[in-house]
Amino acid sequence: MTVAQGKWVKLNQKGTGPGARSSHAITIVGQKAYVFGGEFKPRTPVDNNLHMFDLNDQTWSVPEVTGDVPPPRVGVTMAAVGETIYVFGGRDATHKELNELYSFDTCTSKWSLISSGDNGPAHRSYHSMTANDRRVYIFGGCGVTGRLNDLWAYDVIEKTWIKFPVPGENCKPRGGPGLAVTQGKIWVVYGFSGVELDDVHFFDPVSEKWVQVETSGEKPTARSVCSTVVIGKYIFVYGGEVDPSDLGHLGAGKFSGDFYALDTETGEWKKLDDRSKSGDDHPGPRGWCAFASGHRNGQLGLLVYGGNSPSNDRLGDIFFFTPCLNGDGK
Repeated sequence: MTVAQGKWVKLNQKGTGPGARSSHAITIVGQKAYVFGGEFKPRTPVDNNLHMFDLNDQTWSVPEVTGDVPPPRVGVTMAAVGETIYVFGGRDATHKELNELYSFDTCTSKWSLISSGDNGPAHRSYHSMTANDRRVYIFGGCGVTGRLNDLWAYDVIEKTWIKFPVPGENCKPRGGPGLAVTQGKIWVVYGFSGVELDDVHFFDPVSEKWVQVETSGEKPTARSVCSTVVIGKYIFVYGGEVDPSDLGHLGAGKFSGDFYALDTETGEWKKLDDRSKSGDDHPGPRGWCAFASGHRNGQLGLLVYGGNSPSNDRLGDIFFFTPCLNGDGK
């Protein structure tokens, strides 16, 4: 089974949504996408509302919530395990790095602060987060004294943090990396370490060893803050920053609009044909997006919302990408 192409669909939006923003986070529970955090003006958090988007009727709403509501932040991450959403870290309006872990119960609409202080990973923003059916994984990001390359997991059953061995010199500290769990391993893809990176690593929890993967095929150029999700054995990478701005987070660098898939069994990259003849439904070049995997119309794919454009304008559109297996559109 191979993947060679896919299809983007631009989703309509009804109701009052979050609007244009970047450096925010999104995750999907069932047929609802939840958005938190982000900025419209550089380094200024927009709000701390939890916005909900119904993938069926494509309507935005803001649920009434209770509990320990997180303060506004940018460079934040989200991931879901079952019907619970987890939110970690980010940077507040004073540019302070954060390390609280919050949960949000989508059944009761209640926020809970479940970890803070010295319990768990150090303060950080622009890190990466992913999850399987039991653990939430966090890697890298921008810490108080510089970029990080540590890997952590929060076990939602045991309610404890797990710190894994730090990788060797080849896996440099980085911000904006891709992070994925598949084939029983935790994968780190690309990122920014003063320069854009194009390396791939995985951590094997069984052997407790890090491995740098020698990849082949149509390899993406070095990049960071790209949209990265797992579907089956493939790690999909869309967009991202391929040339940073001299202004850092205050300005837009050069962004990509290309789409790639990495076969984690063979290490082969493949550039996907993801553009329609009209091109109207393609999200185009962007980075600092919110992204998540989920189902729409019974098909598993990638949801992308907002981000930063090459003109340094924040975006507020939503797209859903569905891969076509075997290149036959099925």
